[in-house]
Amino acid sequence: MLREREKEIIRALQAGIPLARRPYQVLAEKLKMSEEELLAKIEDFLEQGVIRRFGALVRHQDLGYTANAMVVWEVPEERIEEVGRLMAAFDEVTHCYQRPARLPDWPYNLFAMVHGRTPAECREITARLSRAGGVEDYRLLFSVAELKKSPREYFQTSP
Repeated sequence: MLREREKEIIRALQAGIPLARRPYQVLAEKLKMSEEELLAKIEDFLEQGVIRRFGALVRHQDLGYTANAMVVWEVPEERIEEVGRLMAAFDEVTHCYQRPARLPDWPYNLFAMVHGRTPAECREITARLSRAGGVEDYRLLFSVAELKKSPREYFQTSP
């Protein structure tokens, strides 16, 4: 059972890490604790499994990357891990995963999300991925709208 102080720390963390030279110091000051205490508490949360994932959520549109395409690939099963790891290593790829079940009219088994400043840039990235992986059978499925991109919030404060 978490104490109120621990819930307060979690609320502060889920509100976002400030863009600062010492972001944990900024958060610690708001929480009226030392940076060392805050970092120790975060480490405790991770060790206890209270926090399972701790990472950045980048809004790529704000950085000028407004074109997004899910590229679906038909990769021979014996090469799926090799090709998947290769494609996942590209900076322009944010998600890369295998879908095990193939359908009669949908032979694609590897999915990679690519981001570019334009649809043409996404096509260029995909061409590089194709050459690097030696996989020529693919389709680009461009995003037309972003429906949700927000982390789950715990211990919300009442309005």
